[in-house]
Amino acid sequence: MKKFMLTFFIALLFIIGIVIIFDISEKIDDFVEHQVTLKSIVFDYYINFIPYFMNMFSPLFVFITVIFFTSRLAQNSEIIAILSCGISFHRLMVPYIVSAFLIALLSLSLNLWVIPPANLKRNEFEAKYIRYHDNKTNTRNVHYQISPGQFVFVESFSKINNTAYKFSLESVENNRLTSKLSAESAVWDSTFGGWRLRKYFLREYAQNSIYDRVRYGDKLDTVINLTVTDFLRRKDTVESQDINELNDFIDMQRMRGDATVQHSLVEWHTRFALPFSAFILTILGVSLSSRKKRGGIGWNLAAGIALSFSYILFLKFSQMFVATGTLPPWFAIWLPNIIYTIIAAVLYHLAPK
Repeated sequence: MKKFMLTFFIALLFIIGIVIIFDISEKIDDFVEHQVTLKSIVFDYYINFIPYFMNMFSPLFVFITVIFFTSRLAQNSEIIAILSCGISFHRLMVPYIVSAFLIALLSLSLNLWVIPPANLKRNEFEAKYIRYHDNKTNTRNVHYQISPGQFVFVESFSKINNTAYKFSLESVENNRLTSKLSAESAVWDSTFGGWRLRKYFLREYAQNSIYDRVRYGDKLDTVINLTVTDFLRRKDTVESQDINELNDFIDMQRMRGDATVQHSLVEWHTRFALPFSAFILTILGVSLSSRKKRGGIGWNLAAGIALSFSYILFLKFSQMFVATGTLPPWFAIWLPNIIYTIIAAVLYHLAPK
C-alpha cells in the first residue's frame, strides 16, 4: 500500500508539473496581453486547474502506477517469493484493492464537492482572460415549463440588453388553456427581480362563458420562475455545481422539459463512473504485470499506457452516443466500465495460472 500510494502521488505531481509547463507556454500570450498578475494566474487559475486535471486523468495515473511498481516486483522475483510462501493471489490483491478504494474515495470527494467550486473560478478566469465570447449571438426558440401548468416561449434572447423577444406565457389547468400573456419584448429588471413587458396582450379564457377577458397595454411588470441566468447558462455550468446543486438543477430541467438535461445527466454519471474505474484498472494492471517477463518492464508500461488512454478515449467517445440520442446517459457513461470489468475479470482469472 505504501509503495502504491507513494508511486501514485509522485507520478501525479510529475505529470501535473509537465502539463502546467505546456499550458503556460500555450497561454502566455493571453496572460501578457491582458496583463494578468502572477498572483491571479497561480491562485485563480492553476490552483483550481490542478484538481480538475488530476481527476480527469486519474485512471491513467492509477494504471501506470500499478503497472510500474508491480512489474518491478515481478522482475525482482518478489511476487514469486510471496506466492511460494503459500500466500494466494487473491490475498496478494487485498492491499491493491484497499489502495484503489482510497483513491476512488478521494476522486469521488473531489468530483462531488471540491472540483465544482474550483471549476467555477477556473471558468470565470478563462472567460475573462482566455476565451473570447461573442456577445452578439442570441439564444433562440426557448420553450420552458417554469412551474407545473406554466409554459414560457421566447423566440430570441439578446445577451447584450437582457431582452427576450416575442415573449409568451401560457397557463394550463386540467389540460385546458386558461390564459395566455404575449408581449413584443420582455426586459429583465434586476431592481425587482422580474420582467418588464412591452406591448403586452393578455387573454383569460372563460370556462362557463362565451366571453373571454382581454387586457392589453404598453407596459406590464411580472415576476415568474424565470431569470436572466436561465438564458446565460453555458454547457460548462453543470461543471461548477456540487452534487446537491446538480441534483436540483436536473430536477428543474426535467420539469421544464429542457433538452440540455442530457448533458447534465452525463456530468452526473461521470462523477460516479470515473472513481469506480480505480478498481477496474488496478485489477487489470496487476493481472497484466504480475508475471516476470524478458525485456524488463518496458512492454508492461507500453501496454498500460495504451490501455489507460483507450479507457479515457472510450469514456469520452461514449458521450457522443448521448448527444446523438443513440444511448441513454447512464448506459453510455457506464459502458466503458462494464466492458473493461469483463476484460479485467478474464485477465484476473488467467493471472494465477
